Amino acid sequence: MQSNYIHVNGIRLHYLDHGSPSTDAPFAVLMHGLTANAHAFDGLIPAGITRNLHVVSVDLRGRGESDKPETGYSMSDHAHDIIGLLDTLQVDKAILIGHSFGGLLSMCLASQYPTRVAKVVLLDAAMRMHPNTRAMLGPTLSRLGQTWPSFDDYLAKIKSAPYLNEAWSDDMLSYYRADVMTREDGGVTTRSGMSHIGKCLEAALHEPFEHYARNTHAPTLLLNATAEYALGAPLLPPENAAATAAIMPNCTVQAVRGNHQTMLYGDGAADIVTAIQAFVSV
Repeated sequence: MQSNYIHVNGIRLHYLDHGSPSTDAPFAVLMHGLTANAHAFDGLIPAGITRNLHVVSVDLRGRGESDKPETGYSMSDHAHDIIGLLDTLQVDKAILIGHSFGGLLSMCLASQYPTRVAKVVLLDAAMRMHPNTRAMLGPTLSRLGQTWPSFDDYLAKIKSAPYLNEAWSDDMLSYYRADVMTREDGGVTTRSGMSHIGKCLEAALHEPFEHYARNTHAPTLLLNATAEYALGAPLLPPENAAATAAIMPNCTVQAVRGNHQTMLYGDGAADIVTAIQAFVSV
């Protein structure tokens, strides 16, 4: 894995290049969730996602090691960044694999730049999530901008989150290490703040996600994590996943183990990689 930076659209964008199994391997861009970072997919690597794909995972603007401008957090702004990444890497057409917010971004990209998209994989993302999504995301949003005396203190809080439900995996460790930076006093604080993530949320309220779904003509696979995430329910109810797939021109739905967070690790990661490999090979 190589950690790289490029300049696109006036910002510095950070991404992880997991390499290519062959010179003709399909190129795939992994796009993380609302508050996450490029390491969110580290659990898919040991599960084998790089066996037949050249995989790049990006820190979206406002997250991770990418720049955090004061403006520019609409889906179109994010999409323009990804197209800039593809242009810089001289990739004509890519497979888009997006988790949650990254999945919604994938639909936006497929709708706005159809000639640049080969296939789309939506990881627990649909035009309508659970009606109580904002409340269900409360625990993960609450960490933004907070400080802890040490990384161990921060990790203890993370492990107590209801969506982990004692399902901690050591494959998550690199993701949470990348989520924070060390202060001069030895404490840690999150790299992303609510000021930037809040702008993403505000912009998302006005995005035409149904339009994006209807205009995603690339072959699409929607992988739905049906286990409880919070409030006794999954973040993406199966009926909402089915409703999104029904209006998309070429989409199939498949359930995977785990919830919205844990699906990216362990059994869920194995399900995801198996499904993606079958989908890509068609």
